[in-house]
Amino acid sequence: MQWPRLLSRKRLGSDAEPSLSTARTDFQRDFDRVVFSSAFRRMQDKTQVFPLSKVDYVRTRLTHSLEASCIGRSLGTLVGEQVIARHGLHDFESADFGNICAAACLAHDIGNPPFGHSGEDAIRHWAESADYGARRVAGLRGSQREDFLAFEGNAQGFRIVTRLQNPDNPGGLQLTCATLAAFTKYPRESCLAGNRFEGVSARKQGFTAADRESFEQVAKEVGLLRRDERYAIWYRHPLAFLVEAADDIAYRVIDIEDGYRLGHFSYDEVTGAFLDLLPDRERQAARLGGIREPKDRIEFLRAKVINQVIEQALACFMDNEQDIRAGRFDRPLLDEIPARAQADVLIEMACQRIYCAPEVVSIQAAGFQVIHDLLERFVQVLDDVAEHGEQASPRSQMLIRLIPEQFIGHHRVPSPDPYLRLLMLTDFVSGMTDSYAVSLYKKVTGISLPGG
Repeated sequence: MQWPRLLSRKRLGSDAEPSLSTARTDFQRDFDRVVFSSAFRRMQDKTQVFPLSKVDYVRTRLTHSLEASCIGRSLGTLVGEQVIARHGLHDFESADFGNICAAACLAHDIGNPPFGHSGEDAIRHWAESADYGARRVAGLRGSQREDFLAFEGNAQGFRIVTRLQNPDNPGGLQLTCATLAAFTKYPRESCLAGNRFEGVSARKQGFTAADRESFEQVAKEVGLLRRDERYAIWYRHPLAFLVEAADDIAYRVIDIEDGYRLGHFSYDEVTGAFLDLLPDRERQAARLGGIREPKDRIEFLRAKVINQVIEQALACFMDNEQDIRAGRFDRPLLDEIPARAQADVLIEMACQRIYCAPEVVSIQAAGFQVIHDLLERFVQVLDDVAEHGEQASPRSQMLIRLIPEQFIGHHRVPSPDPYLRLLMLTDFVSGMTDSYAVSLYKKVTGISLPGG
């Protein structure tokens, strides 16, 4: 893979020439298009770790994405400086690398359903075991079937930015192919017919069967290396490693900070774990004495830790840059940094004390039921109307009014294709905010009535 091609400014679905403006580049425009999308705004009410939190300090998916984007911009810019010098890329600036990573990081969680990763589990469980929905999914084949059995927020995110946002535009938001490729951490379809491919980029799917053609256009434009002639699977865009690292840094460090603010960790536990990641531990520990508030000391150390891990991730990327472009390196950068063991401690702390906390698990369990029930009810409604039209049951004709036309079909007529009906239904449910999903669930189950 060659850098000039990997940094393609061509926009998916658009024939417009790349911008010649130096004041606002194509990659900066990508960032702006994500910011002004409705899907991005909805992340303010989507779970990061603590669902439906009443504490305004705690991060949501939106604030997490903004913080990951800042880290990604720093990482990308630092890498860009060294890559440009190493390869003599006179037509690019380091800020181009940073802006691509920033835009990709900003959108990296845009496809996550309500209630965090438990929402993804809920959709998978529904597709596999629901009384009605599982039978409908079982009638599909290949990647169409696996799109639901192995539902993945990353694939849904690609679908949102390339199709569901600005649906009348070919290519949706029409982001540059460089940003879309960097966004796609898992450049593969969902079904590989039992074939096993090594490496982190093959762990999950990055696009649905319906969006395979769009990703193929992106992969061809930026010159990704294809791994198999039969199945849709490629090696990652190099900058996808930086997007992944920015996300990993953000949630490892910041989830611990949130956990401290909510009382899951003591001050000594957090400062000890953070100081272990710093090479000048004693010097930074001494500096804490000049900061009066404990929470401000934690914030100070959080910033120092993030900066330290960025430096190590940068060095790891540049040490392996040639192998990354050749497809020979396919591991998360944070698995290879010198401070991996200390960084893994943060994950262990979060798993033991945050992710399994009663207030987290109880709401996730309720959210699991909410998503499962909404999917099960509405798939029957869509099938009834698709198969019987005006002869569908009065209940189906009433409930389908709760679904926006975009998630039904033109003129509110459900698609005759069962796969597309299911796909648009998961578009609808996965796009909900936590609060809206709960509200709609209460309405359709009669738990909450207007004026009640």
